[in-house]
Amino acid sequence: MATDFFEKVYKVVKQIPAGRVTSYGAIASYLGAPRSSRAVGYAMNASHSDADVPAHRVVNRKGLLTGKHHFQGSNLMNQLLESEGVKVVDDQVQDLAYVFWDPTDELDEME
Repeated sequence: MATDFFEKVYKVVKQIPAGRVTSYGAIASYLGAPRSSRAVGYAMNASHSDADVPAHRVVNRKGLLTGKHHFQGSNLMNQLLESEGVKVVDDQVQDLAYVFWDPTDELDEME
């Protein structure tokens, strides 16, 4: 069921530290569904009513703010990231390798 998958996604996203980002694909891979990046994106789109899910910390594999149009205001995702110290230029996270958070390296396997 999609909501079960979404809840697993939210559990991972809530672990992303401030000032770090991860990708849709990294989350999908961590959850054992490496071809489900798009489903992770759908989960992020559906999460905006939950302030506990820092959806702004999830970007595409190149660091692009592809989900920014799902935030209120045209620059909110960018502003949220920059308020945490993540540099964004032209809707792309700078120094991605430095700020990238890989759930596989950081989290124990979830049940």
